[in-house]
Amino acid sequence: MQVLAEISKSIAPPSDKSQFTVGKIDAGMAVLLTCENQQIEFPSILLPEGVKTGSVVCINVTRDTVQEVSRKINFDKLQDAIFHEFGSFVQHPPVLSVRSTTQTSCIIEWSKLDIGKDRLLGLHLFKNNQRLPLNLPKTLKSANINNFVKVSGLELNLDYEFSLEMKTSSGTFWSDAVKVKTHSLDNLTGIVVAFGQFEDASNSNLNPDDLENKSITKRSATAGKCAEVIEKVGGKWSTQIDINVTHFICQIPSGPQYDLATAYNIPIVKPEWIFACEADRKLQPALTYYLSR
Repeated sequence: MQVLAEISKSIAPPSDKSQFTVGKIDAGMAVLLTCENQQIEFPSILLPEGVKTGSVVCINVTRDTVQEVSRKINFDKLQDAIFHEFGSFVQHPPVLSVRSTTQTSCIIEWSKLDIGKDRLLGLHLFKNNQRLPLNLPKTLKSANINNFVKVSGLELNLDYEFSLEMKTSSGTFWSDAVKVKTHSLDNLTGIVVAFGQFEDASNSNLNPDDLENKSITKRSATAGKCAEVIEKVGGKWSTQIDINVTHFICQIPSGPQYDLATAYNIPIVKPEWIFACEADRKLQPALTYYLSR
């Protein structure tokens, strides 16, 4: 027995190595036998070339504490970078406000949306807790450029409540509700008029520069008179067609501004419409004063 112990001790590997006998190699996996007749499976691709059944191999297994520390440091840095990039941003709900109000419509706008690294999944406007079938911007860039929506078909002199639902990849966020009261017929402050071409114009094309300089009377006495009346009743007039324009006044049904007003379904009326509004001190039906081609 002493002889066997000495032989076994003489063939035992150093303490930092493990010695195995190759028992079988099959399908990329080798079965290794220890001196204590225990078996383990080992990837055959890691064995030296020429190894076959019966070969004796030594495997050196040590702990690399230096690499452990290095990898932990790198992992912590990665975790911190991920947190600062994605986890530290605090999502804020959208903020709504009312841009303008008329008797039957209003324009709702929202402040710039900042959603960090999240994706914008959708915007939905609610009126009195009911979702409106409006086509709102679908991308963050578009939502921050066209940050408004016009709501039509409202009732006269009535209170409404609007809120905006913003869906992102981080969840759903709601704005605070904003309250809107539509104007009564005698409130003309919501009128915003754009001008087209007039019969008495020295130059039939009124350009924005003329309007900016308040010199439309030099181009058309009728347009100038309309502008004076609009300001007198508390309304506004614009240099160009945009979402704020409520009416388009002209006498000649042509020109680029006229085409825009037609495309945007803006009521195109004769100058007599604004004169009637002033005379009766209340908003007049546009249909009576429509300009026919």
